[in-house]
Amino acid sequence: MFGLQHLLALTGIWIFPVLIGSTLELGAQDVSRIVQACFLLTGIVTILQSSRIVRLPIVQGPTAAFFVAILAGAASYDLGTAFGSMVVAGLFFMALSIPFGRLGLFGHIRRFAADPIVFGTLFIIIGAQLASIGLPGWFGTPGTDTYGWSSFWIGLVVVVAILACMIFGGNTLFKRAAIVIGIAIGSVLALVTGLWFPPDLSQAAVIGASTLFPFGFSVAWPVVILMLLAYFQAGAEAIGMYTLVAGWGGEKLTVNRINRGLFTEFLGSTVGAAFGGIGTTSYPENVGIIRITRIGSRFGTMAAGIFALALAFLPQISLFIAGLSGTVLAAASTILFGIIAISGVQMLQKVQWDDLNVAVAATSFIVSLGAQWIPDDIIAGLPPQIAGLIDTPMMLGIILLLTLHILIDICARPLLERRGAKAAATVQAHEPAGSGES
Repeated sequence: MFGLQHLLALTGIWIFPVLIGSTLELGAQDVSRIVQACFLLTGIVTILQSSRIVRLPIVQGPTAAFFVAILAGAASYDLGTAFGSMVVAGLFFMALSIPFGRLGLFGHIRRFAADPIVFGTLFIIIGAQLASIGLPGWFGTPGTDTYGWSSFWIGLVVVVAILACMIFGGNTLFKRAAIVIGIAIGSVLALVTGLWFPPDLSQAAVIGASTLFPFGFSVAWPVVILMLLAYFQAGAEAIGMYTLVAGWGGEKLTVNRINRGLFTEFLGSTVGAAFGGIGTTSYPENVGIIRITRIGSRFGTMAAGIFALALAFLPQISLFIAGLSGTVLAAASTILFGIIAISGVQMLQKVQWDDLNVAVAATSFIVSLGAQWIPDDIIAGLPPQIAGLIDTPMMLGIILLLTLHILIDICARPLLERRGAKAAATVQAHEPAGSGES
C-alpha cells in the first residue's frame, strides 16, 4: 500500500505524456507509447536506486524540466529530434557523473550554469507560452459535438477540485495527488454527461513491450542545449533529495555515492529517451510522503518501482491514460502551467537584482515572447531551423538567457567590479588628510 501511494503521487507519469499529446495533437497510440515508456523508465530507475545504487528510499519520475524541453523541441522540430537530442545530452551527463574518486565534476558545472536567473526566467517564459493551450482547451475541440460551454463547465469543476485538494488537503495524499484526483473527477463527470468516452482498448495488446525509437531518431543542437539544462535541473533536484533523505536516516552521503545515484538517473533517462520516455528526477512529493508517514524503508519505494515496471508491459493501461478527455486535461494543465511559472518567480527571489541581472532577465523575457509576433513574411525568409527557434519562446529564451548570462554575469561583471574597485581606491588616495567625518 505504501508503494501504491508513492506511485499515485507521481503526477508527471500520469499527466505529462497526455499533455504533450494534446499540445502536439498526437494520436492516442503515439501518446500511449510515451506513457508506456515512462512507466518503464520510472520502474527500472526506482528499483535500481532503492535496491543497489544509492540505497535510499528514492522514487524517480518524469520531471517538468524534461516535459517542457520535449514540448519545445518537438514544436520546433519533431518528437524524434526531441528524444534523440535527449539521448545525446544524457551521454554527456553520464560522462560527468561517472563515480570516480571525489572529483565531483557535475557539482562544478551545475554551479556555473544552473543559476537561478537562468532557470527562474525560463520557467516564467514557459508558463507564459503554455498559457495559450490551457484555458482555450476548456471549451473542447472546435467542430466536434462536445465543443462549447458544456465542456467549459467540466473544466471548471476540474480546476475547483484541484484547488480544493491543494488548499484543504493538508499534508496528505489528497494534496500531493491533487491534479490526478481532479482529472479522475472530471473524467467521471465527462463520462456521465456523454461528453467523453473511453478509448477502444482492443486497439492495443494485453501484454507488450515498448519499442526502440518509436518516433525516429535525429539530433538538433538547439534542442541538445535545452536538454542539457533539463539534466542540470534534474541533477540538482536529485542531489537535494539525496541529502534530505539521507539526513533523516543518519546515512553518510559521500560524493561517490551521489555520483552513483546521478549516473544511474542519467543512464535511465538516456535509455528511456530511446524508447520515448520523459526524463526523471527524484520526486519531492515522495520525499514528503516519507516525512508524513514516517515510513522510510527503501522496500516501500522499491514496490512503487515494481508496480510501474509491471504497468510498462500492459499497453491497454497506457492507451486508456492516453485517451483521457481533452477538456479535462486542458483544465488540469492550466493549473500545472501556472505552477511552473510561479516556480520561476520563487527561483528569482534568490537573485540580487542589480542593473546587470535586470539586463539579462528583462532582455531575454521580452525578446523571446515578442518574437512570436514577428511578421510572417520575415519568418518565411529564414532557414527552417532558425525560424523554428525564433518562433518558440522556450527555445529562444534559453539561448538568450545562457548567452547573456555568460557575457554579462560571467565575463563582464568581474571586469566592471575590478574597475569600480580601482576607481574607488583612486578617489580614496586623492582625498585630503583629515577630510573624513569627525
